[in-house]
Amino acid sequence: MRSPVANPLAHRLEQYARLSPEDRSALDTLASGPQFRIGTRRDIILEGERPSVVRLILEGWACRYKVLPDGRRQIIALFLPGDLCDLHVYVLRQLDHSIGTLTEVRYVEITRERIDMLTTHHPRVTQALWWDALVSAAIQREWTVNLGQRDAMERMAHLLCEVFFRLRAVRMTTGNRCWIPLTQNDLSEVTGMTTVHVNRTLKELRTRGLIAWKGREFEMLDLEAMCALAMFNANYLHANHEGSHLDANAARMMLHEAEAVAREDAEQK
Repeated sequence: MRSPVANPLAHRLEQYARLSPEDRSALDTLASGPQFRIGTRRDIILEGERPSVVRLILEGWACRYKVLPDGRRQIIALFLPGDLCDLHVYVLRQLDHSIGTLTEVRYVEITRERIDMLTTHHPRVTQALWWDALVSAAIQREWTVNLGQRDAMERMAHLLCEVFFRLRAVRMTTGNRCWIPLTQNDLSEVTGMTTVHVNRTLKELRTRGLIAWKGREFEMLDLEAMCALAMFNANYLHANHEGSHLDANAARMMLHEAEAVAREDAEQK
C-alpha cells in the first residue's frame, strides 16, 4: 500500500487524456531526472525565495502553506505523489508561499528547458497538463467552499473523500484502504479547526462506522455515505478522461501538420 509508484505523474495525467507510448516514455524520462530526498517536516522552498525549477513529487507528502506574522500556519494545498509543485512557478521572481514536507519526500527537479521540450514535442501531454492545472484550481475552489460553508463534519468528510480519490487516481489505494500520514495538527491547519475539534470530528466519523484510521492506515468503510455527508461530487477532479476525444494519434498528426506548415513558410521566405 505504501510502495511508491514508478511514475505517478503518468498515472495522474492519464486521468485526463489518452497518452501514447511515446508520451509515457517522455514522462518517464522527465521523472528520472536528478532526484532528491528530504526528511519529514522540512522546508523545500520558503516564501520570498526565487523558484528556478519545477518539483515533481515521486514519493511522500508535501504541502503548500502560509504563515502569519504571529506564527499561525494555514495549509493551502496538499502535494501527493504525481503532483507538480506549480508547473510554471519559475516565472515568479519570488515565491508567495512556502512548500514543506509532511513525510519524507522524494522528488525530482525539472528545469524550464525540459518542460519546454516536453510540451513542444508532446502536445497530448501539454493538453493533459492543462487539465491538471484546471483540476488544481478546482481543488482550491472546493477548499474555499469547505472553509466558508461546510460545517466541521462535512468539512472533514469532504477532505478525506478528496484525498482518497486523488490517491486512487495514482494507484495508491488497495480497495478502500490507503495510507494517509496526516496528523491531527495537519488536519487542523488544513480545515481551520482546532485540534480538539478535529479529534472530536474524527471520533464521530468512526462512531458512525464511516472510517477506520489507526496510525497512518486509513480505511473508507462507507464511501457512499461519506460522500453523501460531505456533499462530495468528484466531478471537480475530472478523472474521467474528458480530453480523451483528442487522442494521442490525432495530436501527433496536428504536430506534424504544424511542423510542415512551418517548413513551408521557412522555404517561402
